[in-house]
Amino acid sequence: MRTVRGRTDRIVVVGAGLSGLAAALHLAGRGREVVVLERDPAPGGRAGRVDRKGYLLDTGPTVLTMPSILRDTFGAVGADLSEELPLTRLDPAYVARFADGSVLPVRTDAAAMTDAVREFAGPAEATGYVRLREWLTQLYRIEFDRFIDSNIDSPLGMLRPDLARLAALGGFRRLDPKIGTFLSDERLKRVFTFQALYAGESPMRALALYAVISYMDTVGGVYFPPGGVAALPRALARVAAENGVTFHYGDAVLALEREGRRVSAVRTASGTRHPCDAVVLTAELPECHRLLGRVPKRMVPLRPAPSALVVHTGGPGGRPDSGHHTISFGREWRSTFDELITEGRRMTDPSLLITRPTATDPGLAPAGRQLYSILAPVPNLDRGPADWAVEAGPYAEEIVAVARRRLSLDFEPDFTEIVSPADWADRGMVAGTPFSYAHSFAQTGPFRPGNFPRDTENVVLAGGATVPGVGVPTVLISGRLAADRIAGAARRRSRVLDLATEASR
Repeated sequence: MRTVRGRTDRIVVVGAGLSGLAAALHLAGRGREVVVLERDPAPGGRAGRVDRKGYLLDTGPTVLTMPSILRDTFGAVGADLSEELPLTRLDPAYVARFADGSVLPVRTDAAAMTDAVREFAGPAEATGYVRLREWLTQLYRIEFDRFIDSNIDSPLGMLRPDLARLAALGGFRRLDPKIGTFLSDERLKRVFTFQALYAGESPMRALALYAVISYMDTVGGVYFPPGGVAALPRALARVAAENGVTFHYGDAVLALEREGRRVSAVRTASGTRHPCDAVVLTAELPECHRLLGRVPKRMVPLRPAPSALVVHTGGPGGRPDSGHHTISFGREWRSTFDELITEGRRMTDPSLLITRPTATDPGLAPAGRQLYSILAPVPNLDRGPADWAVEAGPYAEEIVAVARRRLSLDFEPDFTEIVSPADWADRGMVAGTPFSYAHSFAQTGPFRPGNFPRDTENVVLAGGATVPGVGVPTVLISGRLAADRIAGAARRRSRVLDLATEASR
């Protein structure tokens, strides 16, 4: 593994999002002096928090998986996850609702889910689910430690026996037909393939190896912290500060001072100069390139993932017929991905992620109120330019109407907060998407933008745009991988063992 050479005592981390906080904790735990520079007034990055009339909104991710990675991140400085941020395991992980009126609670316990599938689709599909679960587990065990949770310097670094095992399992086939070898019910296939959209691809095009995402939530489990997902970066920042990490908020980074191929200091908008031995950049990739004064050399431009329009709303409600997470599938499936990714049009029959965090933490809304976050995938601004300043409101009304009809929601909203691709773009996110670059084959693993730019000697990258990719678990891993580039790889417990233990609970 290629690492930063020379002195690495003082590190500057640019960005207090999840990847930057993870990098800071791992570096502090290995004895480095760490300074974190953040343009916003508080930590979080994409995982932010907004207070609207007493409703506490998670402005970023709402699905939290793989607490073993959180445990590892807090544990880098000797902190205990269960004490710093106790998590509630959601059961069911989410509820899948279909256009024909059928409903499937998705449970992570093997026996409970097998029974649920049997009741939902019959004994043959239940047998197929058991085989699928075994395959997902094998896929995870081969893939995770070797290809996700480790630094790989070049495609040649993937040439190892586990690559052949991954191919033998069908990891390089397309996801949808591979899942079809286990399940024939089209509704069930959706439950175990929709996660491809997290990777910016349709299930028909995504590599089957991305079924590991399905393993994370349908086998490993979905969790929720008190105070919402935004409580996670706040807890990470608090623990980091308690362990010597210095934070400077509300001060954007303007430039890097260089001496040859090394960065010697970071300068901010306030005029402050922060000397350093190494830097971790977690900004958007174009901003990292600007700071580094470099233009990446790729034969084919990077393709951004689809974006999303998110509507936060809430109001008085008694006992709504929805759990914490609901996946509401439209009648159409394949055509909706063609519209979204190929044609750059909004889904005419959208599938939605509807989150009601007050199902688990009522304190996120005023007393007697329910909070909802409705996410509708939409094209990114490169694929489907739109005047969201004009179109966001009407489309949000349409999406809320669809959600209310499908879930029989009956409440008068106290407020509505809309986040559109234009808002993501205003935050500097490439093509107005919070999901960075899609995980196509040419943008996966060693073919994704690397975390150690070769024209520098002491700058490493972290975040969703680099390895291993997009999602809460993976951006936390990216922070640790960046720390490994600076301080050398630390000995750690296999993640396979950790998640296997969690899945058995």
